[in-house]
Amino acid sequence: MNALDPNKLSVPFVRFFPLCLSVFNILIVGLSLTSCVFSQNTAPTSDLSRKGVLTTSKSSHHTVERGETLFAIAWQYGVDYRQLAAANNINSDFLIYPGQTLSLSVANTRVVTQTQSSVSKKQDPVPPKTPSTALTVLSSPKNVPRKVVKKTPVRSAPVERAEKKSSSSRPVTASNVINQKLKWRWPAKGKVITNFSAAKAGNKGIDLSGKKGDSVVAAAAGRVVYAGSGLRGYGKLIIIKHNETYLSAYAHNDQIRVKEGQQVKVGQRIANIGSSGSRANITKLHFEIRRNGQTVNPVKYLPKRKP
Repeated sequence: MNALDPNKLSVPFVRFFPLCLSVFNILIVGLSLTSCVFSQNTAPTSDLSRKGVLTTSKSSHHTVERGETLFAIAWQYGVDYRQLAAANNINSDFLIYPGQTLSLSVANTRVVTQTQSSVSKKQDPVPPKTPSTALTVLSSPKNVPRKVVKKTPVRSAPVERAEKKSSSSRPVTASNVINQKLKWRWPAKGKVITNFSAAKAGNKGIDLSGKKGDSVVAAAAGRVVYAGSGLRGYGKLIIIKHNETYLSAYAHNDQIRVKEGQQVKVGQRIANIGSSGSRANITKLHFEIRRNGQTVNPVKYLPKRKP
């Protein structure tokens, strides 16, 4: 069959063909727009749901890595280490293990202190002691005379004196340690170059100037509960527990001179000043104090310096 000759086509067909072609193009464009609309409505929903799950899991749990301590993890998330331990049924030794998953939901966790436990023990009913008798009769078979054993009576005077002595001495409890006023001192000799800020993204402590290798000393007596570089943004970090309430931290050190578990005295050298973090070109000591897991302004606790 020969190809169609445009000159031989009828006039109605020539007019109708462009109209059909226009309708076909309109249908194609309409279907394309519809597919785009449906794709825009469905894709972002699944993405947002995945982001929401990731955010929730990261903010509610923490997986322990090698080298981390309970104190360092509590410091990282800004929570009280005692609440973190209670929320995860961790004993008073605060031991954790690599791979262990810790719940960070500690808002409603109640911490039972040693004072509370000692009070509850005192309130427990104590069974009355059976009074001692001067003579004790031993049972014996028939036709055998009963043997009477005479015991030396117990004197009560020394016991009473001992009880008076123990009641006069004040027991060592957590509340006594908390109530003891800590003797604070400046952890370095440098000047304050960055002040404390209570803002959400502000500086959680103070920064002190210094030269590389200058001494960093313990701001108060206590026990080293973390010494390492596992906390992001702190460099080589030392955390000292002073009592049940207060912890202090010393960050961006060049060299750590103490070990975890070591008891330190106020003013004892624990590290050398260094530089690390986002402003690694500045040699400084970053110093923080936390009360019950919350950051406080260290300047309010440190002694006033002479101008």
